[in-house]
Amino acid sequence: MDIRNIAAVVTGGASGLGEASARELAARGAKVAIFDRDSDRGEKVAAEIGGVFCEVDVTSDEKVAAAFAKARAAHGQERVLINCAGVANAAKTVGKNKETGEPRPYPMAQFELAIQINLIGCFRCLSQAALGMVGLEPLEDGERGVIINTASVAAEDGQIGQAAYSASKGGVLAMALPIARDLMNDGIRVNTILPGVFKTPMVAMMPPNVQDALGAQVPFPKRLGQAEEYARLACFMVENPYINAASVRLDGGIRMAPR
Repeated sequence: MDIRNIAAVVTGGASGLGEASARELAARGAKVAIFDRDSDRGEKVAAEIGGVFCEVDVTSDEKVAAAFAKARAAHGQERVLINCAGVANAAKTVGKNKETGEPRPYPMAQFELAIQINLIGCFRCLSQAALGMVGLEPLEDGERGVIINTASVAAEDGQIGQAAYSASKGGVLAMALPIARDLMNDGIRVNTILPGVFKTPMVAMMPPNVQDALGAQVPFPKRLGQAEEYARLACFMVENPYINAASVRLDGGIRMAPR
């Protein structure tokens, strides 16, 4: 698909992988709508790339629908959706009280939050995007749209404390093939990227020595991933019409250790 002049939506587009994707799409000529909860940062990025910002909570049907309506009013029906909105949390299945050493139950609210945002929120956005895409005029090869979801290497080799996060990202990975099959006769492709250890805003707040230690674990190149590298892969998936139902690790060859 030619990115020039198409409408695109990026969830989590105010920072990190989503921001880099929004900027790359805009640099290649797309009309970009940024979906995010951070209105200050989202408005700033949208203004810099000539896009539109839509404040959204991906756990809400109504807010997601309103965001798509605003984006489409500005740019028309999107042909590309890149899902980057997500949350990371950590807790062991059975924890311990730091003061007494007594076992404590898992904080189920954390598990539910990860599933609601990372998995259900991802599907909520893609299902609404697909509903709009099916009515578009087909392009070459009958293509109407492209959906790219963000899982994580934790979907395959989650670490200690990542039960909720890995489950949510594992769901994103697992649903790509059946969704691609659901949409194959409508000309909509669905792909998944599994990032490794990237220099996102959360990682950037860590001390430099911690960042260096994380990067040193990567086989090659021995550094943290750059958000722009994710964005370039996402755009390559958009542009190459034969990439469908694919799941690609973008991780420098790392396989995560237990901790």
